[in-house]
Amino acid sequence: MKPVIRHPWKVTPKEAVRIQRRLRDRVIRRDAIGRRVRKVAGVDVGFEDGGAVTRAAVVVLSWPGLERLDAALARRPTDFPYVPGLLSFRELPAVLEAVQHLETFPDLWLCDGQGIAHPRRFGIAAHLGVILDVPAIGVGKSRLCGEHAEPGPERGDWASLKDRGETIGAVLRARAGVKPLYVSIGHRVSLGAARRWVLRCAPRYRLPETTRQADWLASVSSG
Repeated sequence: MKPVIRHPWKVTPKEAVRIQRRLRDRVIRRDAIGRRVRKVAGVDVGFEDGGAVTRAAVVVLSWPGLERLDAALARRPTDFPYVPGLLSFRELPAVLEAVQHLETFPDLWLCDGQGIAHPRRFGIAAHLGVILDVPAIGVGKSRLCGEHAEPGPERGDWASLKDRGETIGAVLRARAGVKPLYVSIGHRVSLGAARRWVLRCAPRYRLPETTRQADWLASVSSG
């Protein structure tokens, strides 16, 4: 699985912002998955050695069974500093390396992070979706930007996440009585569909099973 769009990763923060602004208009915000979904992927990124090493895990699960079909892990030196709003430049090089080790092609990607719910509308899920041209959804555990009302307490309750008058995501309660998730478009998936996919991929817990299994793989491999 090769990127369809390439750009340098070893850039300054100012150059990274320019790349985000250039690529954000390529995000497709409507449903364009293009095939029946049979496999869903989860992406999780962590760091080792005080941040010197980036560790990326990708798992591929069957749909609708959510059973593991494939997985890959990659470690590489961290080349980009920690800058809020530019985390994809710090994390995606390792993710793309892990992707190259997959033997199974996912139909839909769920990323632990933001899609267009981002100050420049180009978080990690949008970045990954655009450069690979794959359907992607951002599933953040916390808010990066925007304002929202508190969603209802029951599973499936949600509220719009808005920033400067634009709806940029949905604040979704995936499990009754627990903190909501911040769901946003990554690429080729509408917001309504993204919200439904996240809920369906989280049948028992707050986090989608894709995120849980990717996090488990990364944690076990780092132990």
